[in-house]
Amino acid sequence: MTRSASAITVLGASGRTGAALCRALLARGDSVIPVVRNPARWAARGIPLEPRLAEIGDHTALARALEGAERIVSTAHARWAAAIQRAAPPDATLVLIGSTRRFSRWPDAHGDGVRAGEAAFLSGPQPGVMLHPTMIYGAQGENNVQRLAALLRRLPVAPLPGGGRALVQPIYQDDLTACLLAALDRDWPTPRTLVLAGPEPVAYRDFLAAVAHAAGRRAPPVLPMPLAPLVLLGRVAALVPGLPRIGPDELRRLTEDKAFDIAEMRATLGVSPRPLAEGLAETFAHATG
Repeated sequence: MTRSASAITVLGASGRTGAALCRALLARGDSVIPVVRNPARWAARGIPLEPRLAEIGDHTALARALEGAERIVSTAHARWAAAIQRAAPPDATLVLIGSTRRFSRWPDAHGDGVRAGEAAFLSGPQPGVMLHPTMIYGAQGENNVQRLAALLRRLPVAPLPGGGRALVQPIYQDDLTACLLAALDRDWPTPRTLVLAGPEPVAYRDFLAAVAHAAGRRAPPVLPMPLAPLVLLGRVAALVPGLPRIGPDELRRLTEDKAFDIAEMRATLGVSPRPLAEGLAETFAHATG
């Protein structure tokens, strides 16, 4: 069942995913209410909408910004789920962005925040869905594959834990936006979660090679290395000007598979994500266009 037309409130509208969603909503004729904390950053997006201003941690300001909202999308970190629930009307439908980091076996503040936000959302009063995307690439200004391509230009070899055999399944920004639009168009009788990912998992070493190919460069040979020396190498590299920083948490996550069944995503949202090679080609075409 699809939702009737009503204004859509977008929290975190000045971020990459929020701005992409606002543009897509406007393109299909929806009424959009952006909520941001930094008006200058929002103005830089060039989207012709007057925002409401609120810090998510300021309950009074957030409640004022969400007053009367029927459909609310939040692209802010999932740890804010409980704050959004308290400020939102009790009958509003929530579409929240989480992260597949919630499945990581490596404890960190990001993953812990996603798990806490998910628990609050699932036990809260508002219906809706928390979408857990994998790595997102292809957004305007994103730094996942662009940073990796910059790093590949400087490395004679690619030192990877386990030889880069762990699996990744990144999702293209436009496919994530399509999932958000589809989620907004559905009725959600209760709160639930849904994983979003690309069409199939690939080994990280193959992902690296695909990024290099899309960037017009030869992929450096992979050098298998244990995790501990790589963490030390990453700390040393952070001191070298011009080299992207790769933190210990990022390196640890390269040792675990991030592969997901997306049959539920396809069936529920009707979105079939584009292949990695196609998404990377579009990403670098936009970067050089």
